[in-house]
Amino acid sequence: MYPNFDDKEYLLTNKLSYRFGQPARGDIVIFAAPPEPTEDYIKRIIGLPKDKVDIRENKVYVNGEPLKEDYLPQGVVTSPGPFMPEGKEITVGDNEYIVFGDNRSNSSDSRRWGPVKREKIVGRAWFAYWPLNKIGVVH
Repeated sequence: MYPNFDDKEYLLTNKLSYRFGQPARGDIVIFAAPPEPTEDYIKRIIGLPKDKVDIRENKVYVNGEPLKEDYLPQGVVTSPGPFMPEGKEITVGDNEYIVFGDNRSNSSDSRRWGPVKREKIVGRAWFAYWPLNKIGVVH
């Protein structure tokens, strides 16, 4: 999830918030990885149930509008992938989410293996506690 998180950074996961509410676009979630269910991945929610998501000219579109991604540095390119080729609009299913890593050029995410089922989401990234210079609430 570089540039917002680094390797070896430790986070606390809020496992209760989604028992009382639904994941929202922009949330950073931890989930059982579709390609390797014994591993947990951390990614950002891009598409919600019923959304239409596509990648055109290296930009993400949700419901026909360019996605505003203030959390990414200027000039970040979002390349298509096997599940989400250039210009192919994906309609997110019920209880599914499209997730992308912030390190778009080096992320195994929904562009490669498709949506994440709601029941696979463990929780939301909540608090960074290591290294000490990164301590604080995850926004």
